[in-house]
Amino acid sequence: MKETICIVGLGYVGLPLAHAFAKAGYETLGYDIAEKRIGELRRGHDRTRELNEKQLKEVTMTFSADSEILERADIIIMALPTPVDAENKPDLSPVESASKTVGKHLKKGAIVVYESTVYPGTTEEICGPILEKESGLVCGKDFFLGYSPERINPGDKEHTVTKIVKVVAGQDEKTTDVLCELYSSVITAGVHRAPSVKVAEMAKAIENAQRDLNIAFMNEIALLSNKIGIKTKDVLAAAATKWNFLPFKPGLVGGHCIGVDPYYLVEKARQLGMETHVIDAGRQINDRMSKEVAMQVLNALDVSPAKARILVLGLTFKENIPDTRNSKSMDVVHHLQSAGCAVEVNDPYVSDEELKRMEMTTGACEENRYDAVVFLAPHREYLADVQGMINAVKKGGVFYDLKSLVDRDTIERAGRRYVAL
Repeated sequence: MKETICIVGLGYVGLPLAHAFAKAGYETLGYDIAEKRIGELRRGHDRTRELNEKQLKEVTMTFSADSEILERADIIIMALPTPVDAENKPDLSPVESASKTVGKHLKKGAIVVYESTVYPGTTEEICGPILEKESGLVCGKDFFLGYSPERINPGDKEHTVTKIVKVVAGQDEKTTDVLCELYSSVITAGVHRAPSVKVAEMAKAIENAQRDLNIAFMNEIALLSNKIGIKTKDVLAAAATKWNFLPFKPGLVGGHCIGVDPYYLVEKARQLGMETHVIDAGRQINDRMSKEVAMQVLNALDVSPAKARILVLGLTFKENIPDTRNSKSMDVVHHLQSAGCAVEVNDPYVSDEELKRMEMTTGACEENRYDAVVFLAPHREYLADVQGMINAVKKGGVFYDLKSLVDRDTIERAGRRYVAL
């Protein structure tokens, strides 16, 4: 008989995973503290756009904001955010709070699996004791711990949850066996059996830290290329002709993973009395890029900032998703506003309600309206109407193309000035 699975946290990670288990025939429960989110899912609506209405209704999943649902689960999978605070210190409060709730409803023999990105030791040294305290059960005897880091790429319809190799670890061999069998039943790409929970935790953290460092290098190269007076796009195209050149590109690093996870490694090193240098350097470069982008726009204007009207296209941290968490696009907006510019924003994936909450002024690609259009998140809707974006810029104005996706000659033939990172 298959286990009953409960997914805690029904966001970008938890919901697709719940769907995969339900599709494989498991009794699948979903718990989230957000009652509004539960109501939407019951009605067949996923605001993250990871699943469509048909996918939500093709399987049987039980969604609830009542924590008593946890008592039915044989295996509880924690898919929760692990952000950083204002000082870039790891904030484990979502995971700790959820662990307290789960502990209160934990049944004997259950396995609790964490999928959140954490620093090594978190699952066994922080979460395990919380579960013990709240449940009155003994970890490793009455219940068991596992760790299988999420690898969801929001908005990616090709590399979906079942098509990405899953790293799996349990606190002992038997638990690892159970979890490998469980995940293997839904992950068609297969599983990688890690020798310990700490190894799996560390592996996840370095995946995103590695990307952060590579992008930081490209950002520094972009800034240097601009100083020299050559095009970053041309430099990368030439370098990419070598077979082992890594094709990373410059840009803004936001979101809930790449711009956050390195700080978890920094924190663990600090706890152990070790200084990190390379990781810190990468973070410093990427954290300052929103200001660098704003300065490039300001320097390109042919009017004073106080007289400039600017449209920023794309507020989400990446294209074709509605996720604005830790988005550096908003930092660009704030830098431009601080310089005195009148800034309007547009994003087809961000609701009017959220824009109002962020105190943003909305705008649109109206002809000859702006001194500069700043193209940050390349949503498919924008790329389908490149001419509309160009026409929104006044003659002689600036079209800023963060990712060098629009043809420079097209911009310049239209009488606008082209600037790119």
